[in-house]
Amino acid sequence: MHRYTRSHIVLAIGASALAGYVDAIGFLSLEGFFVSFMSGNTTRLAVGVAGIPAEALVAGRLILAFLGGVVLGSLIGRLGGWRRQSMILVLVALLIALGATAGAWGAPAIATLLVAAAMGAENTTFERDGEVAIGLTYMTGTLVKLGQRIARALTGGPKMDWAPYALLWLGLAGGAITGAMLWPHIGLGGLWLASAWAVALAGGALIIARRESRQPPSSSV
Repeated sequence: MHRYTRSHIVLAIGASALAGYVDAIGFLSLEGFFVSFMSGNTTRLAVGVAGIPAEALVAGRLILAFLGGVVLGSLIGRLGGWRRQSMILVLVALLIALGATAGAWGAPAIATLLVAAAMGAENTTFERDGEVAIGLTYMTGTLVKLGQRIARALTGGPKMDWAPYALLWLGLAGGAITGAMLWPHIGLGGLWLASAWAVALAGGALIIARRESRQPPSSSV
């Protein structure tokens, strides 16, 4: 994350909080499956194949939806130019809004598939050279880097390099807590808030990109 500006890191934390919020709603709606954490769904798929085919089918559909979202987000990002992050986040907002609509129409299974696709697309927001540079919906790598940076700080390295990773994890956890607290009151209707949240993130990404596009290129010496 050291290659990104502070504004981008704040954007990433906001996007991670969105992922946590949405994943908590999806987890509660699906009673133990995930819309953003595909490692967990892969385990559920494997266990289901071993003995509970219906659960394997649910996990498999979610994985495919997530993968489709990654493909769609990557394609839109390639077309977006300097607006790529904002365009991807608009896609995320649209998919979540469609999921909220499906939930309102009494189709929760379709709603969660659309939201899984949105979370796949969100993970393409921070790409460098065609690879994900900041994972927004999974925290294993983030926690590993957090531990490494803490160890480095304890042995004389930069004292605060660990902070962005801690904040990224806290964003996901805080979003998930918020989603879980709202679920008993508004259910899948909470996805409308997530869609609005994604629109706000898209606006922030556009402001950052516009500001950076106006900066003169640095001259190499």
